[in-house]
Amino acid sequence: MAATFDTLDSFLISASKACLTSFAVFVQIQGCLICLTLALGWALAAYVRNREIRRIKTSMKGGNSLAFLYQDINELEHSSQAKLPRVSVVMPLKGFGEHNLRNWTSQDNIDTKIIVAGLSTTCSQKIHNQLVGVDKMHKESKYVLFLDDDVRLHPGTIGALTAEMEKNPDIFIQTGYPLDLPSGSLGSYCIYEYHMPCSMGFATGGRTFFLWGGCMMMHADDFRTDRYGVYTGLQDGGYSDDMTLAALAGDNKRLITSPPVAVFPHPLASDLSFSRYWNYLRKQTFVLESYISRVNWIMNRALFTVHFYLSWGFVAPYIIATIHVAAVLKVGFKEYPSGEAGITSGGLVLVGCLAFCTVVELISMWNLTRVEIQLCNILSPEEPHMSLDSYDWRLVFVSMLVDTSCTLSLQYARISLRVLTGLVCNTT
Repeated sequence: MAATFDTLDSFLISASKACLTSFAVFVQIQGCLICLTLALGWALAAYVRNREIRRIKTSMKGGNSLAFLYQDINELEHSSQAKLPRVSVVMPLKGFGEHNLRNWTSQDNIDTKIIVAGLSTTCSQKIHNQLVGVDKMHKESKYVLFLDDDVRLHPGTIGALTAEMEKNPDIFIQTGYPLDLPSGSLGSYCIYEYHMPCSMGFATGGRTFFLWGGCMMMHADDFRTDRYGVYTGLQDGGYSDDMTLAALAGDNKRLITSPPVAVFPHPLASDLSFSRYWNYLRKQTFVLESYISRVNWIMNRALFTVHFYLSWGFVAPYIIATIHVAAVLKVGFKEYPSGEAGITSGGLVLVGCLAFCTVVELISMWNLTRVEIQLCNILSPEEPHMSLDSYDWRLVFVSMLVDTSCTLSLQYARISLRVLTGLVCNTT
């Protein structure tokens, strides 16, 4: 038994030495930079959202108690409201989720029609349902708004999106993004962690290259005339609505915007298990295998490559840090030559740097979540107020590592499958 422990001790010391080579140190410094880059992105996103909070509060202090609806209170006059264009809302439904009814009742009073779309034969079921809704939209509709069934809008959301479209006719698509409210399970925290890096791309307060299929407002005539192939592009083999439309926007140099008020509370189901999260992650990974054009294919390959590299660059430093800490604990309990102690103490310095950068990252994530919760509370003053009290930040840290590791394992699986498929094709 003693020999086994001695062997383990020697292995840890040797591993710690290996983790102090130039390449290993580069990996650890890179991990720190990734943490700090995420922290900076979330800080900028929080600044944009916080600026909108200040604007609304300033307007309220100036006497406009309905500033969460309109910045100019005169726009609530009947003469202005009567001029608003017609908007058709298309919401593909499948089943009935835990929070669906509350989400639907949060939306404006509208004329509602339930349409049985039937089964899809040429595209994903969601896209098929969306296109059937487009076919049935009112002939006078100027805009069409696609919503997921789990989106909880604010009272002024549709008006704010429409006002931006009216202000700038060059906008091709307007979008927003959800703020996940974890239910307490590890699976729900993993989804929250998965979405948080994406959230900074939707908090620009204007132009963005990102698109979320849960909230997309577009010109209705773009579908009536199949402009840029938006209808046929989705119908003929479309799998992901947002990736397909983002590719069309990129191909045709069209504008995608995300107003600062387009952030929506997204309570996650209380029974969201880790297996459901894993299934969700698998689908998100598969999305990058679908494309509509060569540009879309290149974009998806680039996204996959960058995501794979950053996932590896994020996880690896924590594995190395674990080795350093284990080696330091062993050196602390036993007598080793001074050289060994110097090596492990050098590793401990790198561990401290990673710990500091991780804390900075978590604080920045906490701050963005806090600001977005505050903005959602202001935009929906009649709803029960949300708070950060329900968040378990220990689980946030755990889910951060679990989510990245799971993403990395799926990406390795996709790469292995491609290599294996290529070998089979070459053999045959």
